Amino acid sequence: RLHRGPAPRWAMRLAGLGYALPGSVIAVGTLVPFGLFDNTLDGWMRAQFGVSVGLLLSGSVAALIFAYLVRFMAVALGALDGGLARLRPSMRDAARSLGATGGQAVWKVEVPLARGAMLSAAILVFVDTMKELPATLIIRPFDFDTLAVRVYSLASDERLAEASTGALLIVAVGLLPIWVLTRAMRRR
Repeated sequence: RLHRGPAPRWAMRLAGLGYALPGSVIAVGTLVPFGLFDNTLDGWMRAQFGVSVGLLLSGSVAALIFAYLVRFMAVALGALDGGLARLRPSMRDAARSLGATGGQAVWKVEVPLARGAMLSAAILVFVDTMKELPATLIIRPFDFDTLAVRVYSLASDERLAEASTGALLIVAVGLLPIWVLTRAMRRR
C-alpha cells in the first residue's frame, strides 16, 4: 500500500491465484517443495550422522497451514484492501507532522481504523478454511480430522444421519460470522 509500482501489483495478482486454483492443485503444489526439503534433509542427516529423520514437514500441520495460507491469502487481502482504501495518506501525514514516527503512525492511527477490515478478513478466512476439503484431505497428518473431513468420511461411509450433524454445524458456524458482519455493516 505504501509502495506503488509493478512489484506490489504483481504480488497481489500472484496471491490471488491461490483462490483461483483448486485446493487439490494447491495441496500437490505444497507437497512438492515440502517433500523435496524433507528428502534433502533426510539425505544430509544420513550422510552426516547415519540417522534417518523421515518426513518432517510433508503431511504435517505446518504444511496444511501453508496450503491454507496460499489458498486463502486472496480472501484476506481482498477484505483488507477494501478497508484500507478508505484510509487516506493524509491521516498518516498528520500523525507524522505531530511527531509520530512512521511505525507509530501506522500502529496508532491506521491499525485502529482498519480493525474492522482486519476482523472481516479473519472471519472470511475462518469460514472458508473450515469448509476446505480437498487440500485438507491430501495434506493432513494421520489421525487429524477437521470437521469437513469428518463429515466427508461419514457421508462416504453412508452414515448420513451422523454426517448431517457435522454438516449443519459447518453451516451454522459459517452463517454466524456472516450474520455478525452484515449487522455490523448495516450499523455503519
